[in-house]
Amino acid sequence: MLPSEFFRIARVNIKVDLHSHSVVSDGVLAPSELAARAHANGVQLWALTDHDELSGIAEARQSATSLGMSYVSGVEVSVTWGRQTIHVLGLNVDETNAGLNAGLAEIRAGRSVRAREMADRLTSMGVPDSYAGAMKFAGNPSLISRTHFARFLVEQGYCKNMQMVFDKYLGENKPANVQVHWSTLAQAVSWIVAAGGRAAIAHPGRYDYSPMQFDALFDEFKELGGTAIEVITGSHTSAQYVQYAGVARRYGFLASCGSDFHSPTEARLDLGELPSLPSDLTPVWHDWV
Repeated sequence: MLPSEFFRIARVNIKVDLHSHSVVSDGVLAPSELAARAHANGVQLWALTDHDELSGIAEARQSATSLGMSYVSGVEVSVTWGRQTIHVLGLNVDETNAGLNAGLAEIRAGRSVRAREMADRLTSMGVPDSYAGAMKFAGNPSLISRTHFARFLVEQGYCKNMQMVFDKYLGENKPANVQVHWSTLAQAVSWIVAAGGRAAIAHPGRYDYSPMQFDALFDEFKELGGTAIEVITGSHTSAQYVQYAGVARRYGFLASCGSDFHSPTEARLDLGELPSLPSDLTPVWHDWV
């Protein structure tokens, strides 16, 4: 085996988790607690990717470094494309970049207005006091989200679990969900690239698009400077691992992986529990370690 081939395979096989959320957005653990959990589970390269927010990065980096774990600065940007909400990961970004921070601040402003309207809709459906209830779960009031409302609805016994909440109340096209125009795909990718990062489409298997729409999404994303796609994620099934590995090959995307961890009681996969990427794919972190 050539030395270059050995190191390529080694980069694929290290334990990586580049998608997780803290209490700064819609997770339940502090950034330092996430770092400790990732390290305890054997993660060697980790990223905190809170929704539209960078303020947890300093704590995450300090904790990861103290544990001897490599760290990548990240964020998950909310995007409206094809009349749906999708998410784009910004990985290895400079969290002090002014343009990125200004863009994310605009997105966060829209979240507060949306939360009030979701609460009004839930009230009309016989669920009172949901705004105050959701706020109890929000570590960052400016980032109150559907996840916080869902935790309140489960706590109050309206639904047995988070998935039921989204199926009945808060999923796409459900009665309490409020559509918001987030950033455009062009804006999100440009902010990430200008901040020195790589843009990756997060958990594409969650989006309800036709094959033709997916092709249009991937084509536009690549034209705009997007370079990666999340292949292995806690939001994908095993069949989708195979499906989106194929997309990465077809479009020449770098491949990313991340648990999308939010909470010990809500996770489909814990930090560090992801299978390895297929060895023929080039990982998004190939030149970071």
